[in-house]
Amino acid sequence: MDERMIRKLEGHLRGTFANARIVLTPRPKQKDSAEVYVGEEFVGVVFEDEDGDGSFMFEMAILSEDLP
Repeated sequence: MDERMIRKLEGHLRGTFANARIVLTPRPKQKDSAEVYVGEEFVGVVFEDEDGDGSFMFEMAILSEDLP
């Protein structure tokens, strides 16, 4: 995933979630994904869809210890 696509996805997520603090950073060992942060908090990963049709998947885990 190149820098241009990362910025495009970052803009989409910022707009979708109305949060300008969302930042995507490339993963050092993976070329098909980027890490998603809200501020300094890691929240998930965006992956290129395996079909190669230009789609992406956002994966976010919610741990039981994070729930009230």
